[in-house]
Amino acid sequence: MRSLLALLILTLALAALCCCEKDPKEPSGSLSADSIKIKNEVANAFVKRKKRASPYEWYLEYYKSPMEQMHERCENYPPCDYLSDQVGFALAYNRFFGRY
Repeated sequence: MRSLLALLILTLALAALCCCEKDPKEPSGSLSADSIKIKNEVANAFVKRKKRASPYEWYLEYYKSPMEQMHERCENYPPCDYLSDQVGFALAYNRFFGRY
């Protein structure tokens, strides 16, 4: 048992020496600003928004469906939100706000 423990400690010590050895030519902790910067075109490529193709898409972006409005009404009222997690949205909404 003691020899196994001594072997384990020796292995951990050697692993720590090998892993923690630093190369003086490469400081790993300091990154320069030049290595992080990218071009504006590349950075903004994923940010650009698609143009709306039709008035219907414009309408959907700005106005919510009646069902979505009911969901938000139920989510904003804590007892309804809690009950909807337990029994479902339809029963919870009917219980607190009547038929939909």
